[in-house]
Amino acid sequence: MQCSWKAVLLLALASIAIQYTAIRTFTAKSFHSCPIPNPVNCSLSQDTDVADRLCDESPTFSYNLSRKTHVLILATTRSGSSFVGQLFNQHFDVFYLFEPLYHVQYTLIPKLTQSKSTTDRRVMLGASRDLLRSLYDCDLYFLENYIKPQPINHTTDRLFRRGASKALCSPPVCESLGAVDLHLEEGDCVKKCGTLNLTLATESCREHGHVAIKTVRVPEVSDLRALVEDPRLNLKVIQLVRDPRGILASRSETFRDTYRLWRIWDGTGRKPYNLDVTQLTTVCEDFWNSVSTGLNRPPWLKGKYMLVRYEDLARNPMKKTEEIYDFLGIPMDSNVERWIQNNTRGDRSSSKHKYGTVRNSAATAEKWRFRLSYEIVAFTQHACQQVLAQLGYKTAGSEEELKNLSISLVEERDFLPFS
Repeated sequence: MQCSWKAVLLLALASIAIQYTAIRTFTAKSFHSCPIPNPVNCSLSQDTDVADRLCDESPTFSYNLSRKTHVLILATTRSGSSFVGQLFNQHFDVFYLFEPLYHVQYTLIPKLTQSKSTTDRRVMLGASRDLLRSLYDCDLYFLENYIKPQPINHTTDRLFRRGASKALCSPPVCESLGAVDLHLEEGDCVKKCGTLNLTLATESCREHGHVAIKTVRVPEVSDLRALVEDPRLNLKVIQLVRDPRGILASRSETFRDTYRLWRIWDGTGRKPYNLDVTQLTTVCEDFWNSVSTGLNRPPWLKGKYMLVRYEDLARNPMKKTEEIYDFLGIPMDSNVERWIQNNTRGDRSSSKHKYGTVRNSAATAEKWRFRLSYEIVAFTQHACQQVLAQLGYKTAGSEEELKNLSISLVEERDFLPFS
């Protein structure tokens, strides 16, 4: 009888513990669903009763009540991603970050530009997803785990390409700017603003209506599924693609040491025996796999994915940008329109930096036809024939056809967003 009494008591205690856990879980979820002011970003005049009323009146918005749009520009190196990033960086209500995953890669895999190991890729992607989720939540402190040397008192001068983010070069993050400093060059921002205060950057992020991040360090859209399906986010993916022949030509010109053997082949007409063809084929494989996922329209990507060809954007930047913003559901402001007008009609001397964005966009999209020898173009067309056809890029059958700009090598295609 005594043993039975102890068993009943243990069962009762276990039941109470289970109910308590359920209540705490429900309470925690309810808390996150309501717009309670954050201590970092609130003023003494804020009315907490308003937040409480919103919770009572809007119980159906269980997560991300503000419906802040989170944008990820998914691209590869030298595909026009810096240009696309500026289409968001110039928007007054978008907090834009340029390649924050750089820090993840060079902390976890410091000796590799692009890891080819399956294990390294898995580790990199796991850490990248965690960082992206934190950044979209405006938790910039999470970056400190990957910045070396580690920031002191939440300040650092080591954030990669800090000057490429307008929000990080403007008040309240940078208070030392005057009226003449509204349009700073990237290098001038770092000189005038000094070290980056991540607490001020976090405040700035929370004051913006939307967050956009550009990365070339996530190979495929399927790698982002956990984030796309996360109910705490409103993540939309802009996948930017470019003709692989154009990517190869641009990389050979920009990363001269890394692509030295391709340059030797282009200059001598003799293909080096030890040429690393994966520098080309990896791009085509990632494009094929990622675009196939997007065009197959899986349910988890509905309303979350838009495919953009760099060539279409370069030929008609204003129209294509309007389509992008329409897909995102964000009004396009006059700052973006003005930037497009000023940065798509430049001459050859306009872009002084390898990552610069001032250029004649239409001419830039076709420049590869004069940079690469026909032998390399033919090799690329054979190695990437599947993805060229998939994305609507035509092949050149001869050197004359390659150099003849009156012959378009881009098919008219309308890749409608998956809505």
